[in-house]
Amino acid sequence: MAIKEIPFMKRFLLFSFTLAVILLAANLSETQAQTVNGSIGNGTAKRGRVARASIVIDIPDGLHVNSNRPSSQYSIATSVKVSGSGVKVGPVRYPRGHNRKFQFSEQPINVYEGRVSFPFSVTVPANFKGNTVKVRALVRYQACTNEVCYPPKNKEVTLSARVR
Repeated sequence: MAIKEIPFMKRFLLFSFTLAVILLAANLSETQAQTVNGSIGNGTAKRGRVARASIVIDIPDGLHVNSNRPSSQYSIATSVKVSGSGVKVGPVRYPRGHNRKFQFSEQPINVYEGRVSFPFSVTVPANFKGNTVKVRALVRYQACTNEVCYPPKNKEVTLSARVR
């Protein structure tokens, strides 16, 4: 059957469906492209001491995420919330973003690009019971290209360190 024999509406629907599948696949790959991980110290923490910890977001070229202060009321700010059981977790320090102008916004938006680290501290009590400390981090961010922003994402990461 030649293309001319397929009615216009069927060709249009087939084209629309194919385009939707391609766009959905591109959207899923773009928004899943960021990796979120982190560490506590060098993998060990001492009882009665403070260990440095951080959450790291790796953002591929061609994408950015809004900073924690994007300077646009419509942009979803990046947030990192950390909690631990039996340890004291200090506040997360947010790095400065970069102001960038995009086609979809009249004003510059403050964004993160590349590798971004969010440091915080973990204090292990002297009387800590157990051999491992765990900290849970919930990271919320909105990834964007220069033309479009994707729906916000939440990623949960559990960091652990051996206690000495």
